[in-house]
Amino acid sequence: MSEASTPNTPEEKPASAAVNSTATPPAKTPGKGGGTGLAAFALLVGLAGAGAGGWSLWQLQQIQGREQQQSADLQRTRDDSAKKVDELAQRLDSRLSALPSAAELDERRRLLANVQSDQQRMSQRLESVLDGTRQDWRLDEAEHLLRLATLRLSALQDVASAEALVQTADEILRDQDDPAAFGAREQLSRSLEALRTTERPDRVGLFLQLGALREQAATLNPLAPSLDGQGDVLSELAAENDGSAWWSDWLKDLSQYFRIEFDADRNVRPLLSGQSLSQVRLSLSLALEQAQWAALHGQAGVYRQSLKQAEDILDAHFNLDNPDSRALRQRFSELADARVEVKVPDLSESLDALQAYLQRKHAQRRQGAAAAGEAQ
Repeated sequence: MSEASTPNTPEEKPASAAVNSTATPPAKTPGKGGGTGLAAFALLVGLAGAGAGGWSLWQLQQIQGREQQQSADLQRTRDDSAKKVDELAQRLDSRLSALPSAAELDERRRLLANVQSDQQRMSQRLESVLDGTRQDWRLDEAEHLLRLATLRLSALQDVASAEALVQTADEILRDQDDPAAFGAREQLSRSLEALRTTERPDRVGLFLQLGALREQAATLNPLAPSLDGQGDVLSELAAENDGSAWWSDWLKDLSQYFRIEFDADRNVRPLLSGQSLSQVRLSLSLALEQAQWAALHGQAGVYRQSLKQAEDILDAHFNLDNPDSRALRQRFSELADARVEVKVPDLSESLDALQAYLQRKHAQRRQGAAAAGEAQ
């Protein structure tokens, strides 16, 4: 038994162990290329980690700098706000100290109530006074319009303007709605009908026609005289000779420059030129301008006299053989018969009726004011 329990010596190993030890191949050592790649990869990973750490550190520093700047700005803003609040509080304190006391406020409220009540009474009285004053102003305006219409008729004979003025005055009386104004309105209606049936000449058209004739007169030129007769003395003397004498040729040439006619039956005027022509044109223009003024103002005598003066200037300085001069003279004769003066109606009765109504109105108002004063 002692032999069986003793351990086996190396020489006495089992056969299976000997077989396994001999069958297992030796382990292979790693190559040099694989180790270098792993080391490079590890180095890259390390560098990337270091870069990421550096970038994170830089970002952290930037964030901390911005936070510090924001903190400084916030602190500055707080300081400014606190300063402004202090200033506002000081101003409020000064204004509160300047406010009146409760007793003063009560006294001022009482005074304000008294002023408001007085103002209300004054406004009521003012409205009552202005109501009558406004009517008086309107009636005075109607009187002024009627006076202006009378002036337009007497000075300018402007029937259209006078009619518009009288119509406006009648509308003012109609707005009064006063039965006492019936007589004045009746007289104004008569004046309106008289103005509407009055003849109204076209003075503006006549003024424009005379202006066009003034423009034509400014460009009027005299016509050079021409002699159509062949029986002059020099030509007859040259024809009596046989043409052999030298002086007959001389007379013939001379007859082209000088003509003598003893039986001439027309008046040949000298040819105007230069300053003389300008003076004649100016005289003609002034005569026509005076005719224009007379046409606008209804002065029939001045109008016809001015046109007669223009005709005399044409007859004295321009030859009627000139078609322009003849046409102008014909137009002067036609326009001289135009009617520029009209017989305008008299508005004095309407003015008297309106003034009588105004006097009665003022008298009634004064009596009413006197009665109100006595009642107070």
